[in-house]
Amino acid sequence: MAGNLTRDEARERARLLTVESYDVALDLTEGDERFESVTTVRFTSTSPGASTFIDLHGANVRKVTLNGVDLDVSAYDAEKGRFPLPSLAESNELLVDADCSYMRTGEGLHRFVDPVDQKVYLHSQFETADAHRMYACFDQPDLKAVFQLTVLAPADWEVVSNGAAAKVEDLDGHSGRHGGVEAARRWEFEATPVISTYITALVAGPYYKVTSEHDGIPLGLYCRASLGEHLDADNLFEVTRQGFDFFHRVFGVRYPFTKYDQLFVPEFNAGAMENAGCVTFLEDYVFRSRVTDAVVERRAETILHEMAHMWFGDLVTMRWWDDLWLNESFATYVSVLAQAEATRWGNGAWTTFANVEKSWAYRQDQLPSTHPIAADIPDMQAVEVNFDGITYAKGASVLKQLVAYVGLDNFLAGVRDYFAEHAWGNTELKDLLAALERTSGRDLSSWSKEWLETAWVNTLRPSFEVSDGRFTSFEVLQEAPADYPTLRSHRIAIGLYSLVDGVLTRTKRVELDVVGARTSVAELVGAEQPDLVLLNDDDLTYAKIRLDERSLRTLVEGGIAAFTDSLPRALCWSAAWDMTRDGEMSTRDYVRLVISGAGTVSDITVLQAVLRQARQSVQQYADPAWQAEGQALLAAELRSLLGSAAPGSDHQLAFLQAFAPVAVSAADLDLVQAILDGTGVPEGLTVDADLRWTLVAALVSGGRLDEADIEAELRRDPTATGERSAALCRAAIPTAEAKAAAWARIVGGELANHIARSTIAGFQDPHHTGLLEPYREKYFAEVGRVYQEWTFEKASTFAVGCFPTLLIEPATVQAAQDFLAAEQPPQALRRLILEGADGVSRALRNRETDAASA
Repeated sequence: MAGNLTRDEARERARLLTVESYDVALDLTEGDERFESVTTVRFTSTSPGASTFIDLHGANVRKVTLNGVDLDVSAYDAEKGRFPLPSLAESNELLVDADCSYMRTGEGLHRFVDPVDQKVYLHSQFETADAHRMYACFDQPDLKAVFQLTVLAPADWEVVSNGAAAKVEDLDGHSGRHGGVEAARRWEFEATPVISTYITALVAGPYYKVTSEHDGIPLGLYCRASLGEHLDADNLFEVTRQGFDFFHRVFGVRYPFTKYDQLFVPEFNAGAMENAGCVTFLEDYVFRSRVTDAVVERRAETILHEMAHMWFGDLVTMRWWDDLWLNESFATYVSVLAQAEATRWGNGAWTTFANVEKSWAYRQDQLPSTHPIAADIPDMQAVEVNFDGITYAKGASVLKQLVAYVGLDNFLAGVRDYFAEHAWGNTELKDLLAALERTSGRDLSSWSKEWLETAWVNTLRPSFEVSDGRFTSFEVLQEAPADYPTLRSHRIAIGLYSLVDGVLTRTKRVELDVVGARTSVAELVGAEQPDLVLLNDDDLTYAKIRLDERSLRTLVEGGIAAFTDSLPRALCWSAAWDMTRDGEMSTRDYVRLVISGAGTVSDITVLQAVLRQARQSVQQYADPAWQAEGQALLAAELRSLLGSAAPGSDHQLAFLQAFAPVAVSAADLDLVQAILDGTGVPEGLTVDADLRWTLVAALVSGGRLDEADIEAELRRDPTATGERSAALCRAAIPTAEAKAAAWARIVGGELANHIARSTIAGFQDPHHTGLLEPYREKYFAEVGRVYQEWTFEKASTFAVGCFPTLLIEPATVQAAQDFLAAEQPPQALRRLILEGADGVSRALRNRETDAASA
């Protein structure tokens, strides 16, 4: 994010201006640092004679002409990324001629050199406000305009933008201001419809390309040439076609752009970005090594999420970032709906949603930085930290709850009305509520206040009395903390499950509205007490649920393995994890639950989530006196499961991927070494490039391999992924010297974004927390400078990734508090520090709970 536009500034600029068009001409043939950017903007003003500013960051401004008059280029404010525009006319034409900079941070126009073949690849990433790193523009979502792009590029490059290429012209040679090439091509693209600047896009380089067509829509897939053999186009096109058919049916509006390209680009910071007709993805979604179906499912959800944005976000766009959730919550909800109804994952998509997305939401919603779904965003720095589990997963969960309240047909009818009324425009929360109220016939104002305009998550707990094995009373208790006291209306189901022939079977289901602190459930009075009481069965609402003592005992003693249905099992796993995180279940009981049930989890996504949580619980939440025993128990179970897993199965791969990071004993490291060197490979397992790096990382952490071994592995795999993996391994070498070298590389600020992330991941090795002790003080000495000097993406990666999370001591919390009191950092950095300190505080509380259970 370049600059820090405020909401008030944006409102005033939107009041003053109507932007008609951008004509942008770029020359990408002139070296590896800068490129020529010439922009012509046509716009009108409601107040002739008034002044405003245009955004342009990190540029060498050569010439600015407003309505035929040259402006003084020394007026450019490089620090703020703004050029003042005085004395506007009613109708204006502005020309800005500048040299702009390539980025290595994943923001603006990012430049990457493939280590395999030294070929150059570019991709843009403009959300939230980085379009003005590539061209001069009024960079805010409610100043939409027609966008037309012309690009000069090397002759062997593909160039992709929002519109289709209208004309491609070969040039024998080209010389620009800073150099040239022997052969070039000029690409002229069709003008777009009116769109926001943050969804304009450019991707360029010698990309590998596969094309197809569906329902009259040209389709394209792109990745780096060195990854082309791994691009599974058939699967990607299948999900794409399924998505278009589903969204055309339920939205009632055809795809609004002329073509649909999906591009897998290097060093991408997020999962994907919904650029209109030119969607960019993290290239890890091109699978060069085997992955489990959990990863394939996740990729499909991401494809559908970005496709949904073509309507939610691109066709109809939030007016300001307060309503970012209008984009992200809707895209998340309808992507899972599409996955459930139109793809091979079926209702398993909702199981994944319950176990993965909602877990993210619950964690985010309990941080000191929690906020309403419809947030207050005073400036761009505030929105950057709001791409979080509330904006995405909680919002989607609440929409799912709304659908249960108004009905899916009424909900989709409201969505269709919303598109029809606001196509190509900008909206606010009230616009969506009005459409849904019309089609549902319900007043949603109280629902909005409860669910969209308040923060935190409620807890639902069963309370009952039993006589002669039957309920004599049954209530649902709803809880909220004093700081966030809202008690909401919840539509929930209660399931009673009993062991029948060894299977946990639902014997009764009651659906009701929970309102207030206590809700009586008369329908359950007289019912036989089951082995398990499951609140929020079928996952209808957004709330943490608690298990009573008998239900929890049923699960811990093996009942978690007795479900045949994936969703209730996933809900029980989630409930147990929430209870562990909240200190109501000891870490050792949670680990025992995982050990008793992991081998029976058929849903691979749920399994991998549970195994990650088990590792985190041992490493962060366990009583230090029990931690080694807990890790040994977990490693032994995973080793056993690896040995008994079906050869070549997803489960076999998942168990090994979970085992390697907890392999610390000599025997366990011997097994890892044997798999790596080929002497002890389990039947059916392929030890491919990515799996080799997983094993190498475990052996480096365990002290079995050193720098020379890492370099040997990198020579074996001299790819971008290999370079990232090697960076992680170097930082994980368990010596003070290796940690010091890694820290120097990190704070030096010269590492490309993905190398920096990998280095930080290796540096923060949970097996060697003693080596990290000196870096608590160093972190707080550096983080303020880093946040001030680096771009937001780089700075936030450092602030979150290098926080002393693994130093679970009161001194870490105190150091964070001292830093905040002394430095008074910007609000966004303050939030990140508070979140880190809260994680350590939670771990300290949970360690006390675990110790008390001994």
